[in-house]
Amino acid sequence: MYDRTKRFQKRITALLLSFCLAFSLVACGSKTPAVFTGKVAVDLMAGVVAKNHETKAVNATEAGKAANFAVKLLKECYDGGNTLVSPLSLTAALGMTMEGAKGETLAEMEKTLGMGAEELAGYIGAMMESLKNDNTLALANSIWFTDSPAFNVNGDFLQKNADYYGADIYKAPLSDTAAVDDINNWVNTKTSGMIPKLMEYSDIHPLDVIHLINALAFAGEWENKYSKENVSDGTFTASDGTKINAVFMTSKENSYLSNDMMTGFIKPYKGGKYAFAALLPNGEVTMEEFLKTLDGAKLTQILSGKKSIEVNVSLPKFETEDDLHLIEVLKSLGIRQAFDPSGADLTGIGTHSAGDIYIAEVHQKTFISVDEKGTKAAAATRVTGRTKSMPMTLELDRPFVYMIIDTATNVPVFMGVLENPGK
Repeated sequence: MYDRTKRFQKRITALLLSFCLAFSLVACGSKTPAVFTGKVAVDLMAGVVAKNHETKAVNATEAGKAANFAVKLLKECYDGGNTLVSPLSLTAALGMTMEGAKGETLAEMEKTLGMGAEELAGYIGAMMESLKNDNTLALANSIWFTDSPAFNVNGDFLQKNADYYGADIYKAPLSDTAAVDDINNWVNTKTSGMIPKLMEYSDIHPLDVIHLINALAFAGEWENKYSKENVSDGTFTASDGTKINAVFMTSKENSYLSNDMMTGFIKPYKGGKYAFAALLPNGEVTMEEFLKTLDGAKLTQILSGKKSIEVNVSLPKFETEDDLHLIEVLKSLGIRQAFDPSGADLTGIGTHSAGDIYIAEVHQKTFISVDEKGTKAAAATRVTGRTKSMPMTLELDRPFVYMIIDTATNVPVFMGVLENPGK
């Protein structure tokens, strides 16, 4: 017991701290998001009233499925360095997209996320409903459509996302930098300034017709904050043996975690609804080996098996962020057809005269800061739908022949040449 605790004090890793917070987001709630005002975005919710629907508390089966996806996502994203993901943010963004998916495209998404579209909508809907009065974690969804007349959105798609995902819905010129500014301002507002920019102007693509965006913001104070006497300099040892100067916060905690591969602890935030958890692989176990043994059921077993044992904890202060493009990750997890311009079936979203829609980008930014007072964390995820080809454009900006024809015979009734439209 003593040796494990000693190793535990010295080698807590930022990666798994980040991971456990990311997992906690799957089971946590949302406060009412702040108000956003756009420059060019037109709010479409004026015509879409969310319907009342039966909501149930998230059950153990749904929580287990969400936890399993969280672990799979982290394992696929981990590359040996600091890694931070938000499974909930990604799940919400993909869930909104699934409301417009059909056939094999939908089946792959459901299998990968572990829930059917209806079950997932109910899961998110229950969370949105139960977390309205939460002041610790904010969750918000939005959908941004092109204002091109070539695109026609499916009304049922809007309705479902309004009903279950509480989505803000906007129409905007997506090829305009002002629309990027609006999206970034929305994300900045919903993440309390922790993620000020999700999109760059270079992300603009003329064939983009829809962005589905989720934003999360967590701000929790420790139930027992660290005093100045509990903060001191120390050394953090990276996986490759590199010694790194760090600031450590020490405390006595009463929720101890352990099995044959790791030790850990749980530290509650103020109010007790949320907690910080850390899992430290034992000295002879590498991070890769530990992650291989982990799945949703195993993680749930570890966290629910906490022991009321006093343990001296030394936790490093840290701040880190991540910027992930997740298409290849999701392909590895089983979603493939949705990213195929020739095979994707997202016709439930709407139709475009230039062709069908496919997912061209899944982009997530995350941020976390852990210090003496508590933890701040945020995530924003963007799923972008794009058409296969550019709509044909014909600009009659030079002399042309024109006519009025009898459509039964295609014989001109009037016929002329326009050389100067001003005369």
